[in-house]
Amino acid sequence: MDLLSPPAPWATVLLQGFGLSMALIMAIGAQNAFVLRQGLQRRYLVEVVAFCASMDALLIAAGVFGAAWTQQRLPWLTPLLKALGVAFLVAYGLLALRRAFKAGASLHAAAGASSSRAGVLAQAAAFTLLNPHVYLDTVLLVGSVGSQQPAALQGYFVAGAALASLLWFSLLALAAASLAPWLRQPRAWALIDALMGLLLLGLALALMR
Repeated sequence: MDLLSPPAPWATVLLQGFGLSMALIMAIGAQNAFVLRQGLQRRYLVEVVAFCASMDALLIAAGVFGAAWTQQRLPWLTPLLKALGVAFLVAYGLLALRRAFKAGASLHAAAGASSSRAGVLAQAAAFTLLNPHVYLDTVLLVGSVGSQQPAALQGYFVAGAALASLLWFSLLALAAASLAPWLRQPRAWALIDALMGLLLLGLALALMR
């Protein structure tokens, strides 16, 4: 096998889905703060991670395959979705770079606690499904980008995006005790935002090309 040969198309698409999802999910938000809090408390970690990752996977798949199904009947949506995808990637990338140069960003665990498994999962559902940014990111943004992939490769894009979600939530929960002090430092999130912004702008350029 030639190590210098380009990767297979399915691997490239999988990595694109992984990179886009990871860049978006690393942003500071209520869902990440909730998972971090549960990690610090060491309560129902498996259930919380499984729920959050599963819901992300379902929403990503709905966005990608729903857009693809619609485009077969409304072909004029293809250039519109591509333009929207580029616009969102550029906007998110620029906002991330702006946050990287703005002091004061940090992550704090959400307040309020529940002692029962049902209560914890209800909170996870609220942080996941009642947050409009979840639909903006997973359904509209990831869906619009994933739907531009060839039909035979869209499953790999969804798999890569879902894998990023599962990996991030797992790492955040399991390493919460050691990550929490670092994540509360503005410099840490400045670095994360800078990397996220550059990645999103790179994905926007790739989508335009």
